[in-house]
Amino acid sequence: MLDNRSFPIGLFAPEERPTDAHRAAWIAEIAALPARLREAVAHLDAERLGTPYRPGGWTVRQVVHHLADNDMNACIRLKRALTEESPLAGTYREDRWAELVDYRETPVETSLVLLGALRERLVALLRALAPSDWRRVFTSPTHGEMTVELAVQRFDWHGRHHLAQIVSLAERMGWR
Repeated sequence: MLDNRSFPIGLFAPEERPTDAHRAAWIAEIAALPARLREAVAHLDAERLGTPYRPGGWTVRQVVHHLADNDMNACIRLKRALTEESPLAGTYREDRWAELVDYRETPVETSLVLLGALRERLVALLRALAPSDWRRVFTSPTHGEMTVELAVQRFDWHGRHHLAQIVSLAERMGWR
């Protein structure tokens, strides 16, 4: 059974026959996420930012920092896919990154600013892609060979997934 606290929007399910309208919607969601995330955490004090979204899960603060770190990695993967022939994408130990001191001590504002800047650049890039660019491939060590199109779908879902974890926690705790 799927844990709604872990996956409040469900598991990732790729669009099998993406259209220009799908791509435009993904880009719009990617562009909107920084403001939606900022709104979701704006009213949270240090104690609430230190609350795990589920038992044994990351804290809200860790989720925000993870989103910025994931965006940095995703941007590099996508740019490599667009400029190299079938590159092997790098991976990172997100579980270990979440335990580093910067996840505990850096204000979430730092990651909110970083996330906004990264997504602004990424959105400009995505809006300019040619149809052939969406079909370029790279190899993910965790997901195998994938197209830019599939990676963008996964990227959009990832941001919405973590935002929903924070929003659903706030709703369960009556923080709204």
